Amino acid sequence: MTSVLVLGAGFGGVATAHALRQALPAEAEILIVDRRDRFSFGFRKTWAFLGHEPLEAGQRPLHTLERSGIRFIQGNVQSLDLEARSAVVDGKPLQADALVVALGARPAPEAIPGLTEHALSFYSVEETPRAAGALQDFRGGRVSMVIFGVPHPCPPAPYEAALLLREHFEALGIDAEMEVTSPQPVSLPLLGQAGCSAIEGRLEQQGIRFHPNHQPMKVDAKAVHFTTGPRPYDLLIGIPPHRCPDPVAGSQLTGPSGWVRVDPPTLETGFPGVYAVGDLLEIPLADGKRLPQAGVFAERQGSVVAQRIASRLAGREPEAVFDGRGHCFLETGGGKAMLVQGEFLAKPAPRIELTEPSSASLALKREWESERLAAWFGE
Repeated sequence: MTSVLVLGAGFGGVATAHALRQALPAEAEILIVDRRDRFSFGFRKTWAFLGHEPLEAGQRPLHTLERSGIRFIQGNVQSLDLEARSAVVDGKPLQADALVVALGARPAPEAIPGLTEHALSFYSVEETPRAAGALQDFRGGRVSMVIFGVPHPCPPAPYEAALLLREHFEALGIDAEMEVTSPQPVSLPLLGQAGCSAIEGRLEQQGIRFHPNHQPMKVDAKAVHFTTGPRPYDLLIGIPPHRCPDPVAGSQLTGPSGWVRVDPPTLETGFPGVYAVGDLLEIPLADGKRLPQAGVFAERQGSVVAQRIASRLAGREPEAVFDGRGHCFLETGGGKAMLVQGEFLAKPAPRIELTEPSSASLALKREWESERLAAWFGE
């Protein structure tokens, strides 16, 4: 019996598994593995951190995938055998005719001394409740939003969170001095100078100082220490560095950067029948930057991989390709959001635009979530 093994049940993995179910014959077995028992929609973490809506509203039990003919296995992926298209999960080997690696990017706060002990984070399901509790207890002072490393998933999220935090503090009458620091020379380099000026100008309008070119070294109870010197804080919100998950980093999939390189149009690795999608990828763009880590790209990549696997298993030459089209949202407060959209793999340079904030874009963000949750898990 034909089988496909998908490692990771985040956005990319679930999208891939559903696309495979649609593309393959009913008798084909699709297995998806994840250490968690629930799927979580990524941008819900920001809302939960701010106390707007609970994490649970964007979560679904992964075992419900079995109603769609997708077998779910909860367990830890310990190692990969790329030649055999197999993985060891909690000591048990699983082998398939095709292997899709979709294990995402893991937060690595241990890379910065003191970060785990002193910073709050809304970048993981596990850490968000603690951060939300600390925010509820905050009564004023200096608030630092620090990007501790790039790349990281959802590049606009720190700036979105800062703007929404300002709105949160104003609604509660809390006096907060706010800043955002980044190791990069501008806020979102992919947007170019005009787009970055729009975002940084909006931060400035809201009284949020932006400090580029700030490379953090360590954190203590009172300050973040940068190469440029210490900056004190009363409330520290950290965007941790991210890395490839350990089973992938220990395989032959990663290059010198520590991330997975694939053939961008096909998502194929150097191993026959092995594909990779989502945040663990490093896909270079024509201008030398890299494709952002975002769910919309993982979803599109999953569709392409599913079609290519189905074609190969049927003895046909695959035709589906990943074109790099995509979008993401940046909420600005006041019930509005900007839309970042474009053709990211275009040549000689990506073609990307940033729209003005609108209630329609925020409605589209909510609709985008509800449509996928309904299609993947039912209601």
